Amino acid sequence: MTEQLSAAEKAQLIDKVKQEIAIANVSELLKSMTDKCFRKCVTKPGISIDSSENKCLSFCTDRYIDTWNLVTRVYSNRIQRESGGGGISSLS
Repeated sequence: MTEQLSAAEKAQLIDKVKQEIAIANVSELLKSMTDKCFRKCVTKPGISIDSSENKCLSFCTDRYIDTWNLVTRVYSNRIQRESGGGGISSLS
């Protein structure tokens, strides 16, 4: 015996999945950004970050987030086009 979900339950389930995907995306963004920017900017890890490393980290994270937003927007638009406009909404 299978239960059928109501329209409201389906919408609620879809919203929950979208939220979980958004959380996973942010988590991946933070992990990738931290790894890449730290490797690029902090060449000699110590007990503190000097001003040049701080500036590099700031610039790196800004560019990384800008790029992430652009890729997310373009990908979302592509999904919407390919699915006839019913794709996922942009996360940016």
